[in-house]
Amino acid sequence: MNKQLLRYCASLFVTLYTLSFCSCATGKKTAYFADVSKADVSHKASAEYYEPLIQTDDILSVNIQTIDPRSTTALNQGGLPAAIPSGNGPDAAMNGFLVDRDGFIEMPMLGMVKVAGLTTADAKEVIRKKAATYYKNPTIQVRFANFKITVLGEVAKPASYTIPNERITVLDAISLAGDLTIYGKRDDVMLIRNNGSYKEIARLNLNSSELMASPYFYLKQNDVLYVEPNKAKVATNNAPKFQYISIALGVATLIVTAIARL
Repeated sequence: MNKQLLRYCASLFVTLYTLSFCSCATGKKTAYFADVSKADVSHKASAEYYEPLIQTDDILSVNIQTIDPRSTTALNQGGLPAAIPSGNGPDAAMNGFLVDRDGFIEMPMLGMVKVAGLTTADAKEVIRKKAATYYKNPTIQVRFANFKITVLGEVAKPASYTIPNERITVLDAISLAGDLTIYGKRDDVMLIRNNGSYKEIARLNLNSSELMASPYFYLKQNDVLYVEPNKAKVATNNAPKFQYISIALGVATLIVTAIARL
């Protein structure tokens, strides 16, 4: 009877130990683009970049310059004071022109300008033509003042980031957020994109060089990247459970030893 009990306790010991060991195993996939060859030069397909289109509720920064800067001072000071959140510091107020629900911005002297559905380059030409009726050879700059992306989950600095340049990649966003932590799941990063009446969700593998050719490589306004925790992080969160298992294993060991000596 004692031998049977001894075998049972020993079997239980081995099972619990194996489970706890497997649960604590850490992920090994921590390198980006691990499938790239060791050759000096590799050639990979590149994703095609599409300029973002201006939409309702966007805020545009519009700057008009002429030979006499004083003549456009009032025009450039117009616009909506908008609080633009940034991951690089406290919120900062900046001027901009809000695109209304009909797709127009209202500018001093120029009046209502239809910009929805245009790229910033196209909007610049539309504004240039209107400004040319008042100014000689005006120089126009149009940019998004609220081009924002959000990075959440297992990154060093999760936050929303306002981007001065609308051409931003997944890698740029991860760099802004201070890179993934050791607990970030690199082969399954979730991208959430607002496509009008529905949300589009894509899964990105940072371990694969195929990411560079993905239609999601370049981010769009209000995109959200979420980095899920890997098994190692889950195991860390469950550390108190494993402490109890260790205590139980110690008790089981003492019982097995005591029985063996009977």
